[in-house]
Amino acid sequence: MAHFSTPDAPRFSVEVYQNEYLPEGGREVNAIITVTSAGGGATAGPPIPAPAHGGYEDAPGAYDSASGRGGGSPRAAVVIMVDCSGSMDYPPTKMRHARDATAAAIDTVRDGVAFSVVAGTHKAVEVFPGNGRLAIADPLTRAQAKEALRSLSPGGGTAIGTWLLQADLLLGSVDAAIRHGILLTDGRNEHEEPQRLRTVLDACAGRFTCDARGVGTDWEVEEVTGIAAALLGTADIVADPAGLAADFTRMMETAMGKEIADVSLRLWTPKGAEVAYVKQVAPTVEDLTARRVEAGPRAGDYPTGSWGDESRDYHLCVRVPAAEVGQEMLAARVSLVQPVPDGVGSPPSPLAQGLVRAVWTDDLAVSTAMNPQVAHYTGQAELAQAIKQGMNARKSGDAEQATAKLGRAVQLAATSGNEDTAKLLAKVVDVLDVAAGTVRLKAKVAEADEMTLETRSTKTVRVKK
Repeated sequence: MAHFSTPDAPRFSVEVYQNEYLPEGGREVNAIITVTSAGGGATAGPPIPAPAHGGYEDAPGAYDSASGRGGGSPRAAVVIMVDCSGSMDYPPTKMRHARDATAAAIDTVRDGVAFSVVAGTHKAVEVFPGNGRLAIADPLTRAQAKEALRSLSPGGGTAIGTWLLQADLLLGSVDAAIRHGILLTDGRNEHEEPQRLRTVLDACAGRFTCDARGVGTDWEVEEVTGIAAALLGTADIVADPAGLAADFTRMMETAMGKEIADVSLRLWTPKGAEVAYVKQVAPTVEDLTARRVEAGPRAGDYPTGSWGDESRDYHLCVRVPAAEVGQEMLAARVSLVQPVPDGVGSPPSPLAQGLVRAVWTDDLAVSTAMNPQVAHYTGQAELAQAIKQGMNARKSGDAEQATAKLGRAVQLAATSGNEDTAKLLAKVVDVLDVAAGTVRLKAKVAEADEMTLETRSTKTVRVKK
């Protein structure tokens, strides 16, 4: 394990869990990489000081990037995007809960953080502070923002890509290290082509992170989870609008705890070796393989987003050249880095790094033993896939396939200790034999239970080390 730190930043560490022993001619090396950051977070150090107001009559406390008015660059910036489409009026209490949730999130924004509220329909309207600016959080601007929420009313369509583009413009107007969005929707993205949303997500990836929430049951799981995956945030369902305020508060508290942004997992592999895949496996399963950005000879960067006080696990699989018994090699060097723009300064020292090894042996018992961490997360990834395949089969009317896949999911959830997922599965199937994975599809399943299982299917539990 190696760890490094920089002034006023979290201290990172990397731990590598693997069985480095391969049989003669073996080529595949698997390892779980645990990355932990500590010493930052919302509780580390004094609060960010609130800058003096910039004196704008139309938007007191606003930060203006061109003039620098508003007390200098904020350390963090956040944009809250609230669905205000016509469907938010059904039932009428949904809009009220959305306003209350947004107010709760605003109350959680720390002093000195730049923030804005956007109302999303078939267009994006800045609710506060307006005119393409962000406000600097302090007691006055928070009160003004909450007063501005009175103007939120349902009406119009849903074009989520437009909301995200507006958030990108706002967040890009300040020189903040942490840039974050919170997006709430209650419906499907019906007023723009699916490809447009995909294009917008590609454009916004790496520019800011975003948590996405679906309220009620009329939204599309793949849209909401796709937004979160592309923008390295979290996705969840809030089936009962009354739960929005608590959820928004938790999301904003987490966002306020981020201390370092744009961290990448850099993998260097020796000549002849290649990366088969890189997956985040805790706290959720997310395949990062296709997101590789070349970072020099035989090295590539995989984005991990922003960090506070937290720990995440990654599954790395590397294919190495076959070798004879007794030989050993460095299969990969894993580093945590903050890439610098082209031509700007020299590459920084790694925030942390670890080594993945390969050793060839003729001891069959040693070479065939699977590392407990690797085995656990291989099962967790299979669990997420089994749920996805099972629910898709259920929707298409393939009861046999659905029963088989969801039965396997029940089995995997039990053996890995994923109790939360097991409880969600029990709302979709009758469990007859946990150990054997024998289940029967329920005849009637609440739509909210279906969507909750699908949305949270990638959530994992940590391996007991």
